[in-house]
Amino acid sequence: MRTLFQISILICTFFIVSCEGEKKEPVQTVTRIFPGYHFMLDEILRTKDGVFRGVELNSSEAAVRKAEPTEPKEISPGHLFYEYMPDSLTNFSIDYTFRDDSLQEINVQISSNDLELASYLFCDLKDYYANKLPNPIEDKGYVVYNCYEGQRKPFVVTLSDNSSPSKGIINMLIYKDQ
Repeated sequence: MRTLFQISILICTFFIVSCEGEKKEPVQTVTRIFPGYHFMLDEILRTKDGVFRGVELNSSEAAVRKAEPTEPKEISPGHLFYEYMPDSLTNFSIDYTFRDDSLQEINVQISSNDLELASYLFCDLKDYYANKLPNPIEDKGYVVYNCYEGQRKPFVVTLSDNSSPSKGIINMLIYKDQ
């Protein structure tokens, strides 16, 4: 009887120890920059600062290069060109245009083979800039946001969805209002 009792205790102890031995990895939570929007907007916009990716118009070329996490794909006088591929279906490019080392224009093109994702991103970009620059004007497939507030120089953000039935294409142009 005593041996049966000892075996029972040994089995229970083994069961408890084996259950405790299975440790779970701690869940790492990623702090979202733009909660409520598609997670890819975090990759495209990168920060809430500035008009785009932490950069303001009139910034120097050095300031833009510092804000970008990689080296430009192409460099030419007055231009920095970047390409990113956040997943296997989506890529985006950014072309910064300078005049006298002052950022004049930002041209962004987002392409995706996932039409639903492209639609989400277009709607999220519209909402994001509508909250940042209220009273957009929608005309002929373009959404135009004008900024005339505070000490900042006036600028314009235009968004357009140029998707085809097989590919999502979003264009965004940010430029100084003359």
